[in-house]
Amino acid sequence: MLQRLSRGLRTVCAVSLLTVATYAAAQGVRGDHPDTYVVQRGDTLWGIAGKFLERPWLWPEIWQANPQIENPHLIYPGDVISLAYLDRVALQPGPRQDAAPIDAIPLSDIEPFLKDLRVVDEFEHLPYVVGLEEDRLRVVEGQVAYVRGIGASSPGDRFAVVRPTTRYHHLTRSGLCCDTFSTRDLDFRGRSTLDTRQYWADVVMPDKGKEVLGYELVQVNTGTVTRGEVGGIQASTLVLDDQGREVRVGDRLIQVDPQPYDLQFFPHPPAQQTDYGRARVLAVADMMTAGGPRDVIAISVGAREGVDNGTVFSLWREGTNTIDRVEKGPDRDADTVFFENKVRLPDEFSGHAMVFRTYDKVAYALIMDSIKPTRVGYHLKHPDAPY
Repeated sequence: MLQRLSRGLRTVCAVSLLTVATYAAAQGVRGDHPDTYVVQRGDTLWGIAGKFLERPWLWPEIWQANPQIENPHLIYPGDVISLAYLDRVALQPGPRQDAAPIDAIPLSDIEPFLKDLRVVDEFEHLPYVVGLEEDRLRVVEGQVAYVRGIGASSPGDRFAVVRPTTRYHHLTRSGLCCDTFSTRDLDFRGRSTLDTRQYWADVVMPDKGKEVLGYELVQVNTGTVTRGEVGGIQASTLVLDDQGREVRVGDRLIQVDPQPYDLQFFPHPPAQQTDYGRARVLAVADMMTAGGPRDVIAISVGAREGVDNGTVFSLWREGTNTIDRVEKGPDRDADTVFFENKVRLPDEFSGHAMVFRTYDKVAYALIMDSIKPTRVGYHLKHPDAPY
């Protein structure tokens, strides 16, 4: 009896999910779609969804609601996607041409950022480079760096050499007039400096309170310990073995993670909507101030706000507060009009971005599509936000 009841419940659940999937697909499938589509080499889940759905981030939800799909994480070139029956998306295994499954986004587009960038709450406790071979200013692959703080590490242990690049935090809004964005130059210890050689930046973002979101570390090289702190020597020897960037005094060390990331995730809307102004673009990778499709951005929300890998946001330029020159006169100076007497214009849509690596307070996302460049300070909203 229990087995029959269990089978009955599974049938009811399957029918219910199928109904939801049919409704969702009917609402989102483009009218000019073909009856079937054969997955091609080079396709991505986002790209396939963009061909047939008005909302690409709904694609995985439809797949997971279809009981005939055994594993929504695995599709292959040659699989046949059916769009004919009641506009319901279904997947049929076809004559597969490749053993490698399709990922949500191209690995080649984000792999350098997955390996090279991370965010930590603090870094002062990490081991650091105290000297270099032959007292050089920089060393590269095949050369030696001397490190303090490794402790009981043994010869053969591998470490990644990382460098603090940016400190992210929010800052209370400056009165009611505007958002204040600024940076301060910091040295390799993370302290303010007046030196003309900028080591890294302190990024100030406006919000309703001041809070350090984290420190961004970029991986510059890797190395292997060949000798520890023995025989009165107060520094361990690290031989660099990667064709990465030059290593300098002050760089930090963390242990190499053999599997630093997982790409088995799918696009989906955020689990919760944050307060306006809380989710912002902190930075564009490669030291740029604006980015487009396939560029990587750092954003000011993370796991504590319910963000995880695959979360999709829409990107928006904040609307300008402008003078009503019809009312105030064409020659009125902007500085003579109070903030509350200005006209707030609507936010302007820029594009969509999908999170691929999440930390507690910060995450990295890939810009998937855009109609204009996305800049530092832009807002992140639900992908269906109308304005």
